[in-house]
Amino acid sequence: MLTRRDLMKRGAAGAALVSTAGLPLRAFAQGDDLTIAYNVNLPSFDPTVGLSAVNPTIQGIYQSVFDQYIAQAPNLDLVPGLLTEWGWNDDRSKIEMSVREGATWHDGSPVTPEDVVWSLERAGNPDTGNPIQFVWGKIGNFSVDGNTITADVKEFEPTLFKWMGFLTGYVLPKAYYESVGAEGFENAPVGSGPYKVVQFERNAFLRLEAHEGYWGGAPAYKSVVIKFVPDATSRVAEIDSGKSHVAFDIPYEEFDRLKAKPGLKGVTTPVSDIAMIFINDVEPMTDKNVRLAASHAIDKQLLIDRLLNGYGVKIDTLQTPEYDAYDASITVPYDPDKAKELLAASGYSTDNPVSFKIQTTRGFKPKDFEMIQAIVGMWRKVGIEAEIEVYEIAKHFELRAADTLAPAAFYNWGNSIGDPSTSTGFAMFGPSPHSVWDGEDIMGMIGPLWGEPDEEKRIAGYKAVDRHIAEQGAVIPLLQYVQPIVFADSVDVTPHVSGAVQPNLMKPAG
Repeated sequence: MLTRRDLMKRGAAGAALVSTAGLPLRAFAQGDDLTIAYNVNLPSFDPTVGLSAVNPTIQGIYQSVFDQYIAQAPNLDLVPGLLTEWGWNDDRSKIEMSVREGATWHDGSPVTPEDVVWSLERAGNPDTGNPIQFVWGKIGNFSVDGNTITADVKEFEPTLFKWMGFLTGYVLPKAYYESVGAEGFENAPVGSGPYKVVQFERNAFLRLEAHEGYWGGAPAYKSVVIKFVPDATSRVAEIDSGKSHVAFDIPYEEFDRLKAKPGLKGVTTPVSDIAMIFINDVEPMTDKNVRLAASHAIDKQLLIDRLLNGYGVKIDTLQTPEYDAYDASITVPYDPDKAKELLAASGYSTDNPVSFKIQTTRGFKPKDFEMIQAIVGMWRKVGIEAEIEVYEIAKHFELRAADTLAPAAFYNWGNSIGDPSTSTGFAMFGPSPHSVWDGEDIMGMIGPLWGEPDEEKRIAGYKAVDRHIAEQGAVIPLLQYVQPIVFADSVDVTPHVSGAVQPNLMKPAG
């Protein structure tokens, strides 16, 4: 059986809030309190069901309250979480996992192997609404012996253990959840993570309190307030005025200004998050010439330099340089003349442009709306007329799951485990709830890779898929994000390459 080492080689509340709401808070960060301006609302407290469970942006909140089966270090290495060891047997027909001793739920009860088994069985049940059920359902017939869990592999999933540190890979308390039900859990969630939930005001704030009995050691800050501030300008105001100690995903020109301001510091880290444009295979995107023209007409480096102050990495596939299947030889160059030729071959020109809608968020990611405005301007120069529709990120998930996105839709795709199945695979495989591309050629290439046991062959297969996608113009990758975080100089912040901003990775400076 593979050991963990082997696998590594592979791969009151409201009153307090009111009392400090109008005052500079930087001094408070020297003590027990921390306030973070977060860029998205929290739709649900259950991190294992519904569309919010696969939103990479809120994973930092979930990871503050709940433990994952397997944790990730800030550099994305898999490290022990509630599981201390994990692996396959020799013929990969079984898995074996060891559960940590001494971990406790926020109510003081112990985390048990039965909790882990119940969480995995619940995740694998298609009736519970876990959007990654198709992964979790591939193991079953669990047995417990002391702190050791074994299970049968019903269908080999090469990324199973990676998923245990990724989306929906959280352990929930069996006894508590069954006693209060889904609604009760939503109203009073209990996890085993570094922070407990004290107060939650939807669309406003979340107050957390340190879990003093946390197996990883109590976090540095006793109390954390997460303010939900989806508007980028408002997040800038939060950190600029001192009403929040930490703010992130703010415009890069503001980042440069703020980090130079006395009392503030800043850090930028390339993260496992990319900007992309989904292409839905509806008219006029069923025309390959239109798709490729839309790709060749975009000057990605100009977007990075002009809008993001140089903070970004240009990409032409759904892989970043840190991912397992990155292939630098796959390129879709900026070539507006080529774009015009392609459009002319389909009867379009600047005098007779092809028209479609493109959807985008505004303020969810730095310069997201402005980026799409610039792209629409580039398209107009070659014979593409695009109408911009602004929507909230929750609407994107709803439309994507229903396969009703516009012909083009801007999105940021997170892949903190760096595996091609969780970027190219899910984004481009038609039956996936995360995809709107239904081309049978791409599905036929991806399909056999889901269970490919030969890792070298699997990665090579995904590189071939990426090359085919680039040649077909089936998606438009734009850039790898560099996450800007600004924080009071009384705080030390450790960024996480997943992009998940976590209060337990923060401590008083000094």
